[in-house]
Amino acid sequence: MKPRISVITIGVDDLEKSLKFYQEGLGLPTDGMVGQEFEHGAVAFFDLQSGLKLALWKRKDIAHDTKLIQTQKSPTEFTIGHNVSSKEEVDFVMDQAEKAGAVITVPPHNTFWGGYSGYFQDPDGHLWEVVWNPQWEFAELE
Repeated sequence: MKPRISVITIGVDDLEKSLKFYQEGLGLPTDGMVGQEFEHGAVAFFDLQSGLKLALWKRKDIAHDTKLIQTQKSPTEFTIGHNVSSKEEVDFVMDQAEKAGAVITVPPHNTFWGGYSGYFQDPDGHLWEVVWNPQWEFAELE
């Protein structure tokens, strides 16, 4: 398998509420909700870095599409890492998320490995880590 991940889809309970959180609260670019004309089809896509999108899709619709039984949520199944270029940017994004309605589970702090990070949960409990890693350099998006 070649590493060609292009969409990360997270299940949500209230698509409209989650769309507002990510679009208005965090400022992620999107064309809004699409696919509403299809049963089980409403989804929202957000452009992340080049070639990668975040999708929000109702949990019940994911269960229908995958033919799996919808189970209880668990916020510790995975985290989404948002790497930034400085400690100050970690603080800024964490504050932005909190103002948008996120629950801060771990405030920004110096990490044992030499970085700086904090965790928040989106309206559906998904964990995001906002992190500055002094060993990683990355190109800024335009």
